[in-house]
Amino acid sequence: MRPVEFFSVVALAAAATGVLAADAEQGRLPYETYCGGCHYEKVHDRKSTIIDSIAALKVEIAKRAAQTGRRFTPAELDDIAEYLNRSHYRLEK
Repeated sequence: MRPVEFFSVVALAAAATGVLAADAEQGRLPYETYCGGCHYEKVHDRKSTIIDSIAALKVEIAKRAAQTGRRFTPAELDDIAEYLNRSHYRLEK
């Protein structure tokens, strides 16, 4: 699957999984395990114009994870995005 196709599938899957409530506590562990080593707190203080919605946050998480060879399930993406939104971004849902 080409990267563009992968991100399109991830974005669609992330949007479709909005039916189930995301769990911030469930998102904290994979974030700290797979992302926290490089993404320290100050990284999120740089309010990026790219991340202006929950959907954009999920796409960025998936894109950064794919760069390291890690692929999160749609449920994991929801949970990690919820964790980051509550702890750093505070985007409207």
